[in-house]
Amino acid sequence: MRVLITGAARGIGAALATRLSDSGARVALVGLEPELLERVAASCAAPWRPCDVADREQVDRAVEELVGELGGLDVVVANAGIAKQLPLIGGDPAAMERTLQVNVLGAYYTLRAAGPHIAHPDGYAVLISSLAAAVHLPLLGAYSASKAAVEALGNTLRAELRPSGARVGVAYFAELDTDMTSRGFGTEAARAVTGGPINRPAPLSRGIDALAEGIAGRSRTIVAPGWARAVLPIRGLAQRVMDRRLRGRVAEALRIARGEDAAFTTPQPMP
Repeated sequence: MRVLITGAARGIGAALATRLSDSGARVALVGLEPELLERVAASCAAPWRPCDVADREQVDRAVEELVGELGGLDVVVANAGIAKQLPLIGGDPAAMERTLQVNVLGAYYTLRAAGPHIAHPDGYAVLISSLAAAVHLPLLGAYSASKAAVEALGNTLRAELRPSGARVGVAYFAELDTDMTSRGFGTEAARAVTGGPINRPAPLSRGIDALAEGIAGRSRTIVAPGWARAVLPIRGLAQRVMDRRLRGRVAEALRIARGEDAAFTTPQPMP
């Protein structure tokens, strides 16, 4: 099995690359942080390319080169993503713009470039969305909007690839023990509105187990931790419950967020 993974320098991408490589898959890696990416690639004996997925030309070039080195492609994992807290009113518009560029356009560019190579009966694309696509928290409007868009891309691609025999999965993760979770919920404003992560982060291994099983089974839906699966069909009710739970904390959290210099969960290139 030949697998291309974006966002592979750390977190879910790096751990998945290691798991699949240890299981005998041939992996190729794309990421934004060359030193970290090279280290992961060396452990997997994998070809790799530094790449900003928000740049279509970089994505096209990286995918073509890596697919050539693999001798074809069976699976693409559109995993690259970032987060940053953002008050929709009074926050920095650049945070929304960059989040959509990386999370939405980055996923689209990846699928656009890899799609022709996985359009065969054993082909599979998995898009890393989030439980945030279904239930939306204050200050995470940019991230939630981007992950809802990723969900939509996955559902659309599934229909468009069906004639080729290829399949598409969408992964919905709640809080896993990654840099994104710790950094995203580690701000003063986030602590004010939620007290930290909404739930204690699950071990990263649960997400990787779910992804590895989903890839092996070409699953339509991948969820971790397991309790999050029950939320998806009742997302409207879950949203109302969350709104009520957080209602009394939002005003203070917004006040803090408008003055807090929060960073993206992954360092971004200078414009």
